[in-house]
Amino acid sequence: MIDIEEIVPAAIGNAAAFRERVIEPCQPVVLRGACRHWDIVEQSGATMLDRLLRFDSGRPAEIFVGPSTIAGRYRYGEHLVGFNFDREFSPLPAAFERMLHAAADPQAPTIYAGSLPADTYFPGFADSHPMPLIGQGVTPRIWIGNASNIACHYDAFDNLACCVVGHRRFTLYPPVAIADLYVGPIDHTMAGQPIALAADAAADEARYPRLARARAASVVVTLAPGDALYLPKLWWHQVEAQDSLNCLVNYWWDAFSAGPDAPMTAMMLAMIAIAERPAAERAAWSAWFEHYVFRPNGHPLAHLPPEQHGVLGPLSQGNYGRLRAMVMQLLRGR
Repeated sequence: MIDIEEIVPAAIGNAAAFRERVIEPCQPVVLRGACRHWDIVEQSGATMLDRLLRFDSGRPAEIFVGPSTIAGRYRYGEHLVGFNFDREFSPLPAAFERMLHAAADPQAPTIYAGSLPADTYFPGFADSHPMPLIGQGVTPRIWIGNASNIACHYDAFDNLACCVVGHRRFTLYPPVAIADLYVGPIDHTMAGQPIALAADAAADEARYPRLARARAASVVVTLAPGDALYLPKLWWHQVEAQDSLNCLVNYWWDAFSAGPDAPMTAMMLAMIAIAERPAAERAAWSAWFEHYVFRPNGHPLAHLPPEQHGVLGPLSQGNYGRLRAMVMQLLRGR
């Protein structure tokens, strides 16, 4: 079982200190009271929805609609065929009315609207609800709905999740648990990211013999209204919204990006180029990746003066563009 540090946001101060103290260690951190100053926090669900609608752009949003029998557990259908919920597009006022109805009637279908970009659906919200721990240019997304249980998944970005209304229960697994969580397809997903199929299983499920090892490395965190959780990239998390009506605001960004290229893109290209080669050759390429990319022994040209590092010098000194140009030429077959 892993331990999660808890920090009072006032002890951090600003975005630069947040990056150094919280983001660089790449470990989850709970920030109690990080968004308590927002006017939608700790309000009734109806008040929260009314205040959000002040910013409504009028654009219809995709919502998940689940029968009461699934109790908000949005998942695949049987044998990974289809899903156990329907997708609809709805104006937000109508969707919010259905959420309020479902909150009062346990037999009504549950409604869930996730990952709504605030600038698209609620223009002006970000300016009225600042998050000083996040740098400029990172815009929030809003997640609203009835009680729900979102399947265990990861994000390829750093994530600051701010609990606004209701309580959120996160079950976290470190990135190294990936092989023990029995991950589903990467191109047939519920909302963009593959899910950990084993996370819902009983401890003795025969299909998932390594699940016990993942569970031993897990931790559960519960956020109250006003609290936030920092989640580094690639940490697995199952998210349960526990009240009859809930709202969460989150921020996704890549704190250490040197340009437009993403690590996940590089991994998918590596799957094309390497994954089905013989085991001995894969092991050889693994040594090359360790040496040049992951660098457990330091810079691969540390034995040479810096002026002789060529394109392996700092990316910020023009080498990002030089390496990218080399890659693009190779992809074009030149």
